[in-house]
Amino acid sequence: MAISNRLKALPPHFFTELIGKVEAAQAEGRDVINLGRGNPDQPTPPHIVKALQEAAEDPATHGYSPFRGTKELRQAAADFYKREFDVSVDPETEVAVLGGTKIGVVELPLAIMNEGELLLLPDPGYPDYLSGVSLAGIRYETMPLLEKNGFFPDFSNLSDRQKQEAKLMYLNYPSNPTGVTATLPFFEETVAFAKEHDIYVLNDFAYGSIGFDGKKPISYLQAEGAKDVGIEMLSLSKMYNMAGWRVGFAIGNAEIVEAINLLQDHLFTSVFPAVQRAAITALTESQQCVDDLVALYESRRDVLVAECRRIGWDVTPPTGSFFGWLPIPEGYTSEQFADLLLSKADVAVSPGNGFGEHGEGYVRVGLLESEDRIREAISRIEKLGLFS
Repeated sequence: MAISNRLKALPPHFFTELIGKVEAAQAEGRDVINLGRGNPDQPTPPHIVKALQEAAEDPATHGYSPFRGTKELRQAAADFYKREFDVSVDPETEVAVLGGTKIGVVELPLAIMNEGELLLLPDPGYPDYLSGVSLAGIRYETMPLLEKNGFFPDFSNLSDRQKQEAKLMYLNYPSNPTGVTATLPFFEETVAFAKEHDIYVLNDFAYGSIGFDGKKPISYLQAEGAKDVGIEMLSLSKMYNMAGWRVGFAIGNAEIVEAINLLQDHLFTSVFPAVQRAAITALTESQQCVDDLVALYESRRDVLVAECRRIGWDVTPPTGSFFGWLPIPEGYTSEQFADLLLSKADVAVSPGNGFGEHGEGYVRVGLLESEDRIREAISRIEKLGLFS
């Protein structure tokens, strides 16, 4: 049987190749320290697990969910935004429940764009954005995120044609892979630019809870007028270590939210009701588990930065997410450097070119191993003599 042309056109999945290399090394019995992954290493907090267990025992959760999620869950998301960001959200019209934000970022072009229309993507950026491009049959062009600009897009460098043709723009702060957090002035600039050129905005807020040095990440919706031109997608995967539970939200502009809901009416019957109840518990009860998790990642970040600098690797500390974005030594491509670390030091990292053309020259390092394993990884790299 031949698969559809739509599936044939999908881009190769970047992380599949990386996982394959790591698994092959492990199959040889090698002790690989995997700093290339993006899957949280800590368990879901016990009170959330208990809420799921209790909900799963209730026969009322065993049937279909309302197509657009329960009113209680949408209200919990709205209450979360008011409490955490002082942003008012209508749970009836400005919240869509997602089976994880990966679904959201892929399906958004299907919901609001027509074939051939233009999407602006950050480069480097999350590779799965390209899946939505392919499935929707749209065009994309990139906005370079350069170190000299703090890894923010420079809207003034977009051509008049791009400004005129673009219908939608993706942002991702806190950023995967750069670890940069946004500022309110940047989001205000984004809103003004989007309004001037009739471009909708999505901020992929998957790491919205993870900010360091006492600074909570800024929500796109905190910018005045943000809902007029865009939405934000909030994930529970990283915030509460609920990666496998698959629940998130699209929040903001009511017309975009309705378009997403209409598409999902035809694709899904929302999230398992017991998971929705557990998500309500996560969003509404004590947030100490989030504070503890951020402190853990910050401690790991500090170890990573200190160890890198100790061996002469000049790195910039990430201000958010659970990734470091590290420059590679001269004489290597990102993929060559990542392959060298895996083959000679049994340390896995993600080559920056997998996140876009402007990711070349960097590797992404996850804060998803213990402090001791991070120290061991840098010690192994030190023995290669690359930074002396």
